[in-house]
Amino acid sequence: MKPRLFYLDLIQRLSVQGTCTVYTDPATGEKGYAPFPGALCQELSGRPEVHLLGGGHVSAALAALLHTLSWRVSVQDDRPEFVTEQRFPHARRLCASFDSLPLCPDGDYAVIMTRGHQDDYVCLRQLLRRRCGYLGMIGSRSKVAATAQRLQEDGFTPEEIGSIHSPVGLRIGAQTPEEIAVSIAAEIIQVFRSSPKDYLERSILDALTAQSGPLVMATVLEKTGSSPRGAGARMLVGPDGSITGTIGGGAVEAAAIREAAALCGGARPQIRTYDLSNDAAATIGMICGGSIRVLFEPLEL
Repeated sequence: MKPRLFYLDLIQRLSVQGTCTVYTDPATGEKGYAPFPGALCQELSGRPEVHLLGGGHVSAALAALLHTLSWRVSVQDDRPEFVTEQRFPHARRLCASFDSLPLCPDGDYAVIMTRGHQDDYVCLRQLLRRRCGYLGMIGSRSKVAATAQRLQEDGFTPEEIGSIHSPVGLRIGAQTPEEIAVSIAAEIIQVFRSSPKDYLERSILDALTAQSGPLVMATVLEKTGSSPRGAGARMLVGPDGSITGTIGGGAVEAAAIREAAALCGGARPQIRTYDLSNDAAATIGMICGGSIRVLFEPLEL
C-alpha cells in the first residue's frame, strides 16, 4: 500500500482502536502493521479528546483555549442554556444527566466542574472505573479531602483516588475563569507531553484527509541534546513549501522544508541527519547543540 493510502487507512484505524503499531521500511517507504526485518517501529495514537463535565464560566473559557491549542473538546451539562452553540461553538455538545457519560471513552481526558458536589461525585465515580488519560476535578482543598474520604468508604483504592488531579490545574495563583482555564490547560499539556506515546496531531490528520496533491511527511525519528523537538514531531510539506505542523522551526526546519518540497512527487523516502553541535551548527545558524534524524516520506495517492 502506498504511504499516503496507508496514512488514510491509519486514520480510520486510530478512530476505532485508539492506538496502532506501524512499521516502515526506511529504504522503500513501504509501511505495514506487522513487523518485518529492518523496519522502523512506531506506536501511534490519536490525540485524546478533552471532555468537560459542566458548562459554566471556567468550562467555556477552557473550551475556547483548548480549541486554539488544537484539542478536540466535548461538553456535557444537564441545563440546555449552558450547552449552546454560542457558548461552545467548537465543541461537541450534549445536554443530559450526569448519571451517564457517553462522550467519555477510555483513554480520553476529562475535567469535572459541574454546578454541585453531588454531580461532581456522580461523574467521578463513573470515570474512576474507566482508564482516563487525565482526570481532573475543580474544587477547594476541603472539598477534595471530603471527596477522597467518601471514595475510600465506597471501596476505591488509594491509587485510584491519587490519580485524580484535584484541586485541578497548575498552581499559578489563578482567580478569574480565564486564568483558571490557563492553569488547567497547562496541567493537561504537562500530562500529555509526559506520555511515552507518539501522537498524530489533529492538524496533520486533517491535512492528510483534505489535501489531494503531492505531499511529503517529515518525521523526527530521533533527537540528541537540546534540539527543539523530539521524536515523533511531524510536518507535512507541499511542493510550494507550504507546511502543516512543525519539527521545531528555525534554520533546521527551513532546510527540511526545502528538502521535502524537492521530494514532492518522488517515490523513495530519505533519512537526513541534521547536526546542531559545534561547527556544524554554526553553518546553519544554530547554537542549541544536539542532532535530529528526519524521515522524509513522499505521499501520493
